[in-house]
Amino acid sequence: MKLQVRVVEARNLPAMDLNGFSDPYVRLQLGKQRSRTKVVKKNLNPKWAEDFSFGVDDLNDELVVSVLDEDKYFNDDFVGQVRVSVSLVFDAENQSLGTVWYPLNPKKKGSKKDCGEILLKICFSQKNSVLDLTSTGDQASASRSPDLRLESPIDPSTCASPSRSDDASSIPQTTFAGRFTQIFQKNAITATPTQSTSRSIDASEPSETSRPVFSLELSEDESSSASFEELLKAMESKDQGIEPPSNLPGGVVVDQLFMISPSDLNILLFASDSSLYASFTELQGTTEVQIGPWKGENDGESVKRVVSYLKAPTKLIKAVKGTEEQTYLKADGEVYAVLASVATPDVPFGSTFKVEVLYCISPGPELPSGEQCSRLVVSWRLNFLQSTMMKGMIENGARQGLKDNFEQYANLLAQSVKPVDSKDIGVNKEQALSSLQAEPQSDWKLAVQYFANFTVFSTFLIGIYVFVHIVFAIPSAIQGLEFNGLDLPDSIGEFVVSGVLVLQCERVLQLISRFMQARKQKGSDHGIKAHGDGWLLTVALIEGVDLAAVDPSGHCDPYIVFTSNGKTRTSSIKFQKSNPQWNEIFEFDAMADPPSVLNVEVFDFDGPFDEAVSLGNAEINFVRSNISDLADVWVPLQGKLAQACQSKLHLRIFLDHTGGGDVVRDYLNKMEKEVGKKINVRSPQTNSAFQKLFGLPQEEFLINDFTCHLKRKMPLQGRLFLSARIVGFYASLFGNKTKFFFLWEDIEDIQVLPPTLASMGSPIIVMTLRPNRGMDARIGAKTHDEEGRLKFHFHSFVSFNVAQKTIMALWKAKSLTPEQKVQAVEEESEQKLQSEESGLFLGVDDVRFSEVFSLILPVPVSFFMELFGGGEMDRKAMERAGCQSYSCSPWESEKDDVYERQTYYRDKRISRYRGEVTSTQQKTLVPEKNGWLVEEVMTLHGVPLGDYFNLHLRYQMEESASKPKTTYVRVYFGIEWLKSTRHQKRVTKNILVNLQDRLKMTFGFLEKEYSTRQQQQQVT
Repeated sequence: MKLQVRVVEARNLPAMDLNGFSDPYVRLQLGKQRSRTKVVKKNLNPKWAEDFSFGVDDLNDELVVSVLDEDKYFNDDFVGQVRVSVSLVFDAENQSLGTVWYPLNPKKKGSKKDCGEILLKICFSQKNSVLDLTSTGDQASASRSPDLRLESPIDPSTCASPSRSDDASSIPQTTFAGRFTQIFQKNAITATPTQSTSRSIDASEPSETSRPVFSLELSEDESSSASFEELLKAMESKDQGIEPPSNLPGGVVVDQLFMISPSDLNILLFASDSSLYASFTELQGTTEVQIGPWKGENDGESVKRVVSYLKAPTKLIKAVKGTEEQTYLKADGEVYAVLASVATPDVPFGSTFKVEVLYCISPGPELPSGEQCSRLVVSWRLNFLQSTMMKGMIENGARQGLKDNFEQYANLLAQSVKPVDSKDIGVNKEQALSSLQAEPQSDWKLAVQYFANFTVFSTFLIGIYVFVHIVFAIPSAIQGLEFNGLDLPDSIGEFVVSGVLVLQCERVLQLISRFMQARKQKGSDHGIKAHGDGWLLTVALIEGVDLAAVDPSGHCDPYIVFTSNGKTRTSSIKFQKSNPQWNEIFEFDAMADPPSVLNVEVFDFDGPFDEAVSLGNAEINFVRSNISDLADVWVPLQGKLAQACQSKLHLRIFLDHTGGGDVVRDYLNKMEKEVGKKINVRSPQTNSAFQKLFGLPQEEFLINDFTCHLKRKMPLQGRLFLSARIVGFYASLFGNKTKFFFLWEDIEDIQVLPPTLASMGSPIIVMTLRPNRGMDARIGAKTHDEEGRLKFHFHSFVSFNVAQKTIMALWKAKSLTPEQKVQAVEEESEQKLQSEESGLFLGVDDVRFSEVFSLILPVPVSFFMELFGGGEMDRKAMERAGCQSYSCSPWESEKDDVYERQTYYRDKRISRYRGEVTSTQQKTLVPEKNGWLVEEVMTLHGVPLGDYFNLHLRYQMEESASKPKTTYVRVYFGIEWLKSTRHQKRVTKNILVNLQDRLKMTFGFLEKEYSTRQQQQQVT
């Protein structure tokens, strides 16, 4: 028997993270069987809709369903738990508990904490039932339509074991003997179906309507014979208009437009007879491919199949068997989403994780030729089923493997389907905008629509009533404090009525004033052409959907404000509409600097308390977005009101450069005056490598880059990249890569701190971001204050003055007002332009090591490691080798048996120029060889071409097997070239000769010190 569990959703979960949200997932356990759902990020009401199947060996077992909050750096937090007895499900009607909300229980039994609720569907699916015939094996779906009930008696054709007697199912199952009878009685004579029925089937006459539905959904023959197209059509008919799933957090490996319709591309990729998949497996050398048929599940709400294969062996890994379960999450005829879950249990730690790949096919932008195009986006993530210390290594290996595989996949697909060139999309701007026409509305029509409310109507009736009263009333005599021309209320009632009249009139006058002001704003920026040459930003506002209503009438009076590079454009006001239609076009005057973001905010003109109320906002980041994708985009709004109503805006955004000449050269010429130094144009290869490194659009170009250290818990040596819109950092140390970037507009302040011992005697540049900005780069931040500000510390620049001037000038150019920019240029105009040789940025590749020194020292390994201990022996050896002003930080544990420290000294051995050296050392214990591995990355400061390379050293020390208390030492050397130069061979030769002399002197001093210590011990 199998227990089928469907995890639908949860609600009212407590917030476990500091941001007020949780990252919940569900873990299920039955006996020793475990499974888990995907993680839903930042959600207190998550939806999973995932199915699980468990084999049942003991009816006394309990199904444990736990909800946990994923934590990236610490143990996952416990949210709540539900326990369901298997016997309870077995004894239930139809052996199903149905779809029920279960309250989540806290970890402590006596606690009254509200942990939320979870919606589960739990039922049995026995192996001799037809339900199991459509199962794909280990992960068969258990969810069926709640309307499906079997009212007909069992007949042998619906059983996998026809010899089983139906009398067995008629024995009462609430007793221990009844259960044993049902399990073991298999050889009895089959009874007449109409005389006996199972517990889950009513003893009524066969239903004519239930038998065809049951056969269509659950019969193996009919399900297998259904074509791929028919299954997709059935799924399209049941589509509820849900949003397609977002990209998986592991990253995007394919994002390409193809000149083919979405439905045809879906068939090409996933049809059972697809030639593309066969070609791809043949290209990769995959064998033993078994493709299962597509089968409908969940009453046609999803389609699933299983593919198994044997991956070709590589140099490091033998041939591996893989099982891939592909499930359609969405198919509506236009958008298709397929989730592939790949299990490779034969690889190391393969039982602890699954690789999930999401294929999303959606319609692309309209082409000038009128042809259809489709966008294919492939993203991935690792779903860890168990915790493991090798998580980082597994993620890095999977990332590189998927990148290589899908690069071949995209190239092979491009041979079958023509990719869409981005130039073909850009020329479609005029055609896309020419079709937009603002809806003409007369002022009288809008006035009637705006003033047709209770306030105006009631004021009008009261005014008529008062006027008629004045006509028929007789003037009263003057009394009290009255005099001719002043008639005061004579009673409390008259005073109240007078007050109501005044308030009503004031309200109507405010409505009239607001309406007149709104009409002045009627499309004031719509259709105005931009002036000047430069970066031209064009925004077409099409419509809004489900905007929040703040008026008692259930509508709003929305208008939108667009802001970019300090310039704003405002739309017209749409009266009393929650789904307004604008069709307005806005152009921003040409900007000298390329815009980074476009801020969009929606206001309600007639909000409560007579002031504009924000209905939502959005930020469109041009650096992280592909311009072609913004040609027709739906933008979800952020904010409490907008998120509650799921408000969206339909926009068309275009960004191009209208000026002639070289855009990059013109921008650099302007920045040279602000930076105070000569800036050379980088080659196309350099810019392409820079764009690929950070995933930037094609219009982004590199201005300068500097070698430096990023200060976090430990200094991290890497490279700082500066462009017109971003600040990026990249480091690759001992195989661990660190990469992030943020916008210049995100920076609130830049400070320069004096040198400290921790910064190796170098000044520190501290960049403080604005509150809650640049959160994608928080991995590189040293601190994160209570107001949400991130602070980044950079130091040990090769040329600190040049780096500081460049950073400050670029930041001022993007964040200061025009008056402040002029003042900054005047202050720095007295400085002369400096020229700096700039080579080609090649990126960071694996360093090639070669053995440069090896010997056997008559000292034990423990004594040899005092060279790296930070004590007296370490200091004396460095001074004997010619290293002056030597200092080092203490060793700090990075992970198990891995330690790291920083060193600083002035060296006359590595280079005759006696420059400064900063290095990062990492030591790792090698227990199987009773030794250590020490790796070192060195940066030279104050020497010619010092910023062109990094030096890598690797010391391997192990105890000699032939002689006790001896150490076999091997030293490997490599150079990581950051820029190309014609002096590479000469530099390498000089450094290598000086390094060998230094190693001989250091090891000779170590041997002498050991002998001296041994003699002293013998004397004592």
